Amino acid sequence: MTTVQAINSALGRVPPWVLYIVSVLLPAWLLYLGMTGGLGVEPIKELEHRLGELALQVFLFTLAVRPLRDWTGLNLMKLRRAFGLITFFYVFLHLLVWLVLDVGILSEIWADIVKRPYITVGMAAFVLMIPLAVTSNNLSLRKLGPKRWKGLHKLTYPAAVLAALHYVMLAKGFQIEPLIYLGITLLLLAGRFRLPRKAATA
Repeated sequence: MTTVQAINSALGRVPPWVLYIVSVLLPAWLLYLGMTGGLGVEPIKELEHRLGELALQVFLFTLAVRPLRDWTGLNLMKLRRAFGLITFFYVFLHLLVWLVLDVGILSEIWADIVKRPYITVGMAAFVLMIPLAVTSNNLSLRKLGPKRWKGLHKLTYPAAVLAALHYVMLAKGFQIEPLIYLGITLLLLAGRFRLPRKAATA
């Protein structure tokens, strides 16, 4: 048995609920740091930022599951749905911190969404992710059928681009890190599309 096969065999025995438990522990730790002064002088802003960045990181890892299998043989397909749901969970927490702890006033929330382009883009990404999270279960797959279900879940692609753009747009000044995230996002998505082959000439 090769190393990759051994890793795949071990991963095949990992139940998704383990990932869900770990996914809860990470934001709980960040919240603890915020309450104990471990997130600096602006703990709410830092908590909001770290949750958003964590969501984008897991999102990109979810997109990378298939390329990893195709290019390296490492098979995480069994856990891909869990990664997607964890992404939505982190995005929801990121949004919740902004809504409740950062802004808190309903009229100001709507004003921010309308007037600040980076928030508009971020909210658009979140809205696209809602049907993905709601239908990430076997019942929805059976109800919709494989073809319609796969078509719906192509919303992942624009949602990922919007999420990366959100990060780039909210950055103050020129920062290379958000651009790297955007570049990785576009690279992962580009690998999913193939140009049609030209018809053979007579």
